[in-house]
Amino acid sequence: MQSFEGKVAVVTGGGRGIGGSIAKALAARGAKVAVVSRSASSCGATAEAINAEFPEMAKAYAVDVADHEAVAALGKQIVSDFGTVDILVNNAGVTRDGLLMRMKEEDWMTVLDTNLKGAFNTVKAFMRPIMKSDGGRIINIASVIGLMGNAGQANYAASKAGLIGFSKSVARELAGRAVTCNAIAPGFIATDMTDALPENVKSEIQAKIPLGSFGSVEDVTNLVVFLAGPGARYITGQVIAVDGGMTMH
Repeated sequence: MQSFEGKVAVVTGGGRGIGGSIAKALAARGAKVAVVSRSASSCGATAEAINAEFPEMAKAYAVDVADHEAVAALGKQIVSDFGTVDILVNNAGVTRDGLLMRMKEEDWMTVLDTNLKGAFNTVKAFMRPIMKSDGGRIINIASVIGLMGNAGQANYAASKAGLIGFSKSVARELAGRAVTCNAIAPGFIATDMTDALPENVKSEIQAKIPLGSFGSVEDVTNLVVFLAGPGARYITGQVIAVDGGMTMH
């Protein structure tokens, strides 16, 4: 099993779902993990669960990633607490779905501010320590919706497509420091959100997936673990879909 002994990772949106799974997987492999989410109770619960299994490997930080000043302060706090940052996983994301004709400006801005500006804020806050790291890694969790669009999700699609362009630019800017930056585009992953879908909608979606089923959070987590490690040192600026073949060209 890959070891992240001596490494420090920051995972945003780490309170549950994919983010919680990523935080636990990195801690299980020896990384100290800063678990960030807007809700103190959710990031606190993830950090507590990690520490119960792997003592003193996680700390929780309740911050809204859309708040530039709060994230800049978070950057200083985490570097002060852990000494450095080697791996940044931008997983924080929200949806405010609705057809464009009826979409409020507030719903547009909330999604862009969290999903896209949030990644700008965290990369700015952690860029210096990551550049000094031996093999720094930035991994942005985008979405297949950013690759293909979706009716009723113009704001979400724009934010995730923007995150893909952002990832490629960061990859180019930081390549000289041997820092890689990649985007992962999950498809339909089995979470609380997809569990709530009516059975007929689930069946319709599954019919469009060549592998015929939803993915699991572990499918995304396994790729994050690989991209964060030394085996992925020559992979940068890529968008890798974890979608059962849904968006294959």
